[in-house]
Amino acid sequence: MEKRCEIFGGGGKSSLVADLMGDPICRVRHFPSYIMLVAEYGEEREMVGAIRGCVKTVTRGNSVSAKIAYILGLRVSPTHRRLGIGIKLVQKLEEWCKQNGAEYAYMTTDCTNQPSINLFTRKGGYTKLRTLTMLVQPVHAHHKSLGSGIAIVQLNPRLAESVYREVFADSEFFPKDIEIILRSELSQGTFMAMPKRFLPEWNRKTSILPPSFALLSVWSTKQLFRLQAKGVSLLTYSLCVGSRMLDAWMPWLKLPSFPNVFQQFWVYFLYGLHMEGKYGSRLMKALCAFAHNMARDDEGCGVLAAEVGQKDPLRDVIPHWRKLSPLSEDLLCVKKLNEEEFSERCDPSDWTKSRSPSPMIFVDPRDI
Repeated sequence: MEKRCEIFGGGGKSSLVADLMGDPICRVRHFPSYIMLVAEYGEEREMVGAIRGCVKTVTRGNSVSAKIAYILGLRVSPTHRRLGIGIKLVQKLEEWCKQNGAEYAYMTTDCTNQPSINLFTRKGGYTKLRTLTMLVQPVHAHHKSLGSGIAIVQLNPRLAESVYREVFADSEFFPKDIEIILRSELSQGTFMAMPKRFLPEWNRKTSILPPSFALLSVWSTKQLFRLQAKGVSLLTYSLCVGSRMLDAWMPWLKLPSFPNVFQQFWVYFLYGLHMEGKYGSRLMKALCAFAHNMARDDEGCGVLAAEVGQKDPLRDVIPHWRKLSPLSEDLLCVKKLNEEEFSERCDPSDWTKSRSPSPMIFVDPRDI
């Protein structure tokens, strides 16, 4: 099923294909409650569609929490589209979500995927909530400089959890089970950058944070899925290979190079990004360079990626390639599952009608 449905592209154009490595539920396995449904067609019961879903508790902003379902991985065979299979899968999954206590459901899709947007918003009753931007940076053949006067320390999961609960208390989609994410074998660690002069005065045993710092965690898809670019032109292929060779032969030139994405590769996803203070921007850039160097040393990691909201100040700070990132805007849509509770007036308790004043959104690495 997955082999017949590419992530994007196709139809003779370039595409990015995912290999789930024999585990169709790899993208939901790390949630506390999850399910996968399949659609069968005809007397031969041919599998023509699939969908995954999970339920978790997240913040809605202003420290308010809600139990919400995440719908992902909707696939319908190209030969069986326009038969209503997609919306039936969504509806069946929503029933399971409600049975498991979910008050809301949300999904994300590429802003250019109009058929998916129409299915969820017009047929499914979902409301557009936010637009997210995926910032993508290739892993170069050379290491990046972190800059002078900057200290980078790794936080243990307990300390990282405490810091995250403090700085993301008023954000949207911050997961209640953050400790499970931080202790996962897929999480490569949580790191904080600060000016070196602040390091001797910072006491890790207290909840007092440095006057200026940056924070992020790294999640590897190495054991989840692999990606591969296909269908690119010979010219594009040659340019990518050539840039890599030049970067490897003459690293002192610091030439921008493109990794070998024509073979299977994995992604380092940066999550829980936050910065504060006068030097926050510089510290965040140093952290991203540190994460790049981690990826550089993990042979087979092709790109770094981070997803942020449109109004998040981090959008202008995180290093990325503009030619890649503008192509990766996602639309996040949400729906209240108990339709009988809908009201024509704006109910502050209804997430679909009341917007959080905070520009911060926590992107759960398990969502990618």
